[in-house]
Amino acid sequence: MDCYWLYVILSFTLSLLSGFIITPHIVDFSLKRKLYDLPNERKIHKNAIPRLGGLAFLPCMFIAFLISLYMFKCVTDDLPLNIGLWTGAFLVSLFIIYTVGVVDDIIGLGAPIKFAAQIIAASLLPICNLYINNLYGFMGIHEVPFWIGAPLTVFIIVFIDNAINLIDGIDGLAGGLSLIALTGFLVCFSRDQIWTYCVLIAGLMGVLTAYLYFNIWGSADKRRKLFMGDCGSLTLGFILGFLMVKFSMSSDWVKPFRSDSMLLAYTLLIVPCFDVVRVVLVRLRIHQPLFQADKRHFHHKLLRIGMSQHRALVAILILQLLYVLLNSMLNGVIGITYIVGIDIIIYMTVHLILDYKLKKIESIE
Repeated sequence: MDCYWLYVILSFTLSLLSGFIITPHIVDFSLKRKLYDLPNERKIHKNAIPRLGGLAFLPCMFIAFLISLYMFKCVTDDLPLNIGLWTGAFLVSLFIIYTVGVVDDIIGLGAPIKFAAQIIAASLLPICNLYINNLYGFMGIHEVPFWIGAPLTVFIIVFIDNAINLIDGIDGLAGGLSLIALTGFLVCFSRDQIWTYCVLIAGLMGVLTAYLYFNIWGSADKRRKLFMGDCGSLTLGFILGFLMVKFSMSSDWVKPFRSDSMLLAYTLLIVPCFDVVRVVLVRLRIHQPLFQADKRHFHHKLLRIGMSQHRALVAILILQLLYVLLNSMLNGVIGITYIVGIDIIIYMTVHLILDYKLKKIESIE
């Protein structure tokens, strides 16, 4: 097992170094081609910022992944990688999402086109028999038939993909939440000794860490700051959605059955997913188009009560970590349905407190 961790660390390190080497060139390319994320009344930033940071995610991840596997083969004369139907479907789907994101960042695409591409990409997985087939007792439901699990899988992947995309509103937020989730999935897959996925996840974590450096601290050198763009957020969201489905699926021939699989996978994505649910419900209540962007997200509320971007970032990341800690403690003590209920109550309470503070601020003004 210690041997496998060496290759996980190697993948992370190679990807991190690749990210630090490639990202400045992406910034220069964006500046030369004038590929900016322009400020408007909805966005937080005040200056035009390069938006192709996510372009490095897949190349760096796969370079680190392939080199690490090659090194493993050289040392052990074994290659722990089987390109099966699930892996093939994932790679094709990921390429679709990545391509759509790149095109959107360069020339722009409408929300319906991106939404259709997400559905097509996500649909390839259940077509290849990778789908949510067990809810592990949530709402009293255990095994799920294909005709329910397949559309549920497509919905979950598209939902998570959009959740990461929509929460990408302040420096480091989408990347920071994704890094927490990826770390959790790394632990989960290592627990089941699925090391191929661990090496792949570590490769994504490395380049994401490099990106966060430029995204958060790049303002010290304005010429090096950049955003991940839709290419980055859609790619991250799709990979996280895939990992959730992959880890949640009950498949004895792949990994041992664990009753907490779905709980752990769900817990790692609570904050971005809850945020989208709340925003969508508000838009439905006030009859606003679902695809119309606004300033009702969690981070917008924190900024309106006077927090800086960095403090809002830290507050949201801490909330996500507290959810991980809480649900880990409750795991096995009470059922998943009650845990989800407690999570919802906590999230609603946080927003009620924020709404109360906002009303006080508005009354003073």
